Amino acid sequence: MSEGSGTKDDPWTLSTPPGTSSYTMFRDEGADPPALVCQVGTTTLRYRLEAIEDLHAWLLERGDWVPLGAADEKKDAAAGTVEAWGRSPGNPVGGWYGLRNGYRGRFGMYMPPLLERLGLAEVTHDARNNQMRGIPQ
Repeated sequence: MSEGSGTKDDPWTLSTPPGTSSYTMFRDEGADPPALVCQVGTTTLRYRLEAIEDLHAWLLERGDWVPLGAADEKKDAAAGTVEAWGRSPGNPVGGWYGLRNGYRGRFGMYMPPLLERLGLAEVTHDARNNQMRGIPQ
């Protein structure tokens, strides 16, 4: 389980689904647009804050396990994965949830543990090919 309350002064401390890396995330509601700030070592990624509710709703709509499919921005995302949905023109924001150009990918790596921490999803924690599914509230 992670620590933190999700503020800048007390960020969530999370681990990637395989458990190989730790990172922090916090809400930045004052950003334009409101964002989740993800700090991975010296790299900062930013995702739209609405990704939490939107991803949860999509997972519930799917109703079953969905592969994560994490990929960097410049790599194609496998169809039907969380990563592909996080950059699809058919999602609620009409494209990328990632906000920092050049660092918009890896949605399928860093968002699932946050939804798990918030009690909105279950995530598998295998060495590879992890999946997630939504938990109804």
